[in-house]
Order: sequence, then structure tokens, then C-alpha cells
Amino acid sequence: MQSNGLFDEGQKLKHCRYFSSDFKKKRVQELEHNLVSVSDICKTHKVSRTSVYRWVYKYSNMARKQVRQVVEAKSDTKKIELLEQRIKELERIVGQKQLLIDFQDKMIEIAESTYEVDIKKKLGLKPSSGTGTTGISKGSK
Repeated sequence: MQSNGLFDEGQKLKHCRYFSSDFKKKRVQELEHNLVSVSDICKTHKVSRTSVYRWVYKYSNMARKQVRQVVEAKSDTKKIELLEQRIKELERIVGQKQLLIDFQDKMIEIAESTYEVDIKKKLGLKPSSGTGTTGISKGSK
């Protein structure tokens, strides 16, 4: 069986590489300060995610204090901010609509007292289109 030359070189590089503890500490500090992400370190230095997380476990100040750091992708943070803005906008619109409804209810109430007519009751009795009777009885067919 003939092996691929690229695969062999990748395996050799993987086993021969060594990173100093200072290098690892520096990368962990960058992670803690959110300057880079784990995937950035993996791509830049051609290191597995497992190795980077081992460095974090070993060299992180937060790991020593038994504090978990939540690493959130910047795109997730941006999405959350946009969704929160959208919620605020929708709440504002709902508030405006509620004010309009309250205003209309008050206007109907004033009109009812001024003209001595029960507007709400009359609005409720009005049949919607297509549901009224035709005036033809069943026996007349």
C-alpha cells in the first residue's frame, strides 16, 4: 500500500513540534482577554482544539480559581445584541398600539355618552359579510 506523502509529513510535523510553556501561557492570556478565539489559535499555529483546551486548563488563571469562562463567538454576541434591539423595537410598537387602542376606546366612550347611543353593542350585532341569512326558508325550495 502506497501512502500519501502529505499525510506522512503532517504526521511527522505533529509529533515533532514543541511549544514552550511561555508560548502556551501567552496564548491562554490572549484567550482570557478575548483577543483571539480557540479556532484562531488552532488555525494560526496548526494545533488541535484539544491541545489548546489542555493549555487553558493548565495555564488559565480562571481555571486555578475554578471559574468557568464562557467563550462566545463574536457572531453570537452580535446576533444577541440585534435580537435584543429587535425586542425593544417590538415592545415600543406594541406600546404605541396599546395607546391607540386606549385612545379609541375612550373616544367611543365619549361618543356613547354624548350621543346616548351604545356604539360597542351595535358594532357587535353587525353581521359580517357572507354570514347573514338569505331570507329563503328551507321549505320554500
